[in-house]
Amino acid sequence: MRLILLTMLLLALSGLGGGVAEWIKAPMPWMLGSLAVAGGIAIFWRGERFRGYSFPIRLRSLFVALIGVMIGTQVTPELLGKVPELPWTLAALVLFVAASMIGNYLIFHRFGGYDRTTAFYAATPGGLIESIVQGEAAGADLRILTMQQFLRVILVIVSVPLGLSLWFGFPVGSAAGLAGAGASGPVDLPSLILIVAAGLFGMWAARQIRLPAPQITGPMVLTTGLTGFGVIDLQLPIWLIALAQVVIGCSLGLRFAGMDLQLVRRCLGMSAVSVTYMLTLGTGVALALQAFTGVPFLHLFISFAPGGVAEMGVIALSLAASPAFVSLHHIARILMTVIGMAFIGRVLQFDK
Repeated sequence: MRLILLTMLLLALSGLGGGVAEWIKAPMPWMLGSLAVAGGIAIFWRGERFRGYSFPIRLRSLFVALIGVMIGTQVTPELLGKVPELPWTLAALVLFVAASMIGNYLIFHRFGGYDRTTAFYAATPGGLIESIVQGEAAGADLRILTMQQFLRVILVIVSVPLGLSLWFGFPVGSAAGLAGAGASGPVDLPSLILIVAAGLFGMWAARQIRLPAPQITGPMVLTTGLTGFGVIDLQLPIWLIALAQVVIGCSLGLRFAGMDLQLVRRCLGMSAVSVTYMLTLGTGVALALQAFTGVPFLHLFISFAPGGVAEMGVIALSLAASPAFVSLHHIARILMTVIGMAFIGRVLQFDK
């Protein structure tokens, strides 16, 4: 009961932060507003009630799955028309992952002073959980590794909407943007039950066959098949998408709990350099691919921004930037990273 009440309180406060961010027309208001409030609580609240608390992973997984359902409903003939370009964009993604790992390793090892093992596993541009698990087994500094991987995701999902908002001249990720991306108004109870069922079953099936990022890939693939063949027509309500952003933002912000502020400042500086490098690299790749394939720059840029699959999918949804195309590339990035990390770690004996 204590866990439930504390979770409800944290979500309410985070939702209030999202509402304030929406009111001041901040980019991605419900996600970034809730992240800011939850992060502040995690860092500065030292009370006994908060000690030992961790956000329920099953609750977060459910709402990530609902984002997967939303993305799956966005598969259109326009996406199918991009299939001939996929070999080029995926080949470029291989180069992006390799260049990111090399550049980040040099940043963390040469400039950050991290040992070789910690620098290597902190350098991966994806596979957050896999990087932490393999890095811990290889003897990396778990505090630094965890911090760098979390900060990579957080800085990307903060800086990308801010940058795009400055570029477009209006806040990215508002409720209006989500409505334009296929979200709907009121939804009846049977449709809501069907949406949740699609998310839960898709997530379960993806775990059975060991898909990467199963919380989002399973529901996305399942919904793509169902809506693509006209079996069902799902439209998620705007309030549900906003709630999913609050849950994801709150769970990310709470990961700062118990972390040393001096370590946070050190890792934040290194992460800022690393994320700037990867976003600059991704921008260059996107510009080259746009000239070569004709795929819009915005779709490519979001596809190469190394944030979380769910978070980048929400950004793509808010801009109607072919979210299925974007999510496909983020799933591929994670898969490439995990495979490359395991292979290189074995060759260079980081896993010994």
